[in-house]
Amino acid sequence: MSKRNSAQAKTAARERLRIEREREAKRSKVRRQIIVACSVVAVLAAAGGIGYAVVQANKPGYWEDAAKAKLVEPANTSGKNGTTVVMGKASAKKTLVMYEDPRCPICASFEQTVGATVKSDFDAGKFKLQYVGATFLDRSLTGEGSKNALSALGAALDVSSEAFLEYKTALYSAKYHPEETEDKFKDDSYLIKVADTISALNGNTKFQTAVKNGTYDRWALEMSKTFDKSGVSGTPTLKMDGKTLTGSDGQNAPMTVADFTTAIDAALKG
Repeated sequence: MSKRNSAQAKTAARERLRIEREREAKRSKVRRQIIVACSVVAVLAAAGGIGYAVVQANKPGYWEDAAKAKLVEPANTSGKNGTTVVMGKASAKKTLVMYEDPRCPICASFEQTVGATVKSDFDAGKFKLQYVGATFLDRSLTGEGSKNALSALGAALDVSSEAFLEYKTALYSAKYHPEETEDKFKDDSYLIKVADTISALNGNTKFQTAVKNGTYDRWALEMSKTFDKSGVSGTPTLKMDGKTLTGSDGQNAPMTVADFTTAIDAALKG
C-alpha cells in the first residue's frame, strides 16, 4: 500500500470514528427537549398521545455550547458565578469544605459510612459546610454523568440548602449510586427518580423542569472550574482552615466514623 493510500485509510478511519462519536453524542443527549412543529404534534397525538420532543442538544459538543450559555445561579449561592456554596448556622465559627465528584465511588462510600455523622455534627452547629463539586470523572471515564448530576444538584440547591443535602445523600446512597463506569447520571429521568425520594423535590415541577432543560448546566461547569483551580487532585477531600483532614493513614480522607471524629475534633481545636 502506498503512503498516500495509507494516509487516506487513516483519514477515513478517523472520519468513521468522528461520525460514530457524533452519533453517540446524539443518543446520549435525549435529555434536552424542545417542542416540535405543530404538524408533528398532531401526528404524534393521533398516534395515541405519545410524548413528542426533539433533543435540544441533539448535536455534537453540547457541553461546549452549555459553557457559552447564559449563566443561571441557583439560590443559596454566593461568590463569583454563584460557585460558593456554604450552608449552616451563623454561630458556627469554622467551615468544613467538601470536594466531591457525583460519580466518585469513594465519595459514595464516605457518604454511606460517615455521612450521617457529618450531618449530625453540622446540625449541631459544630461547623458550616461548603460544597465544591467536581466533574473530572467525566473526562477520565468519558461521559457526562458528573456534569449532569452536578447540574441537578444546582436545581436542588435552588429549592433549599436542605433539599440539596438530602439529594446529595440520596445520589450517593447504595441504592442509587451506580458503578463509576456506568454513566447512569446522564439520564434526567433517573436523576428525577432519585429526587422523588426527597420530600421537597418529590413532584416538584420547577425542579424537574430545571433538570430537563439544563437550567444549571453552565453553573455546573463553572463549579467544576472552581474545583479544577483548587489544587485538589482527588475526591473526596475534606479541608478546614486550609488543612486537609485525613484518616489514620495520614493520607486519605477519613473513611470511618472514628477517623472522621478524630480528624474533625482536632481541626475544630486547631
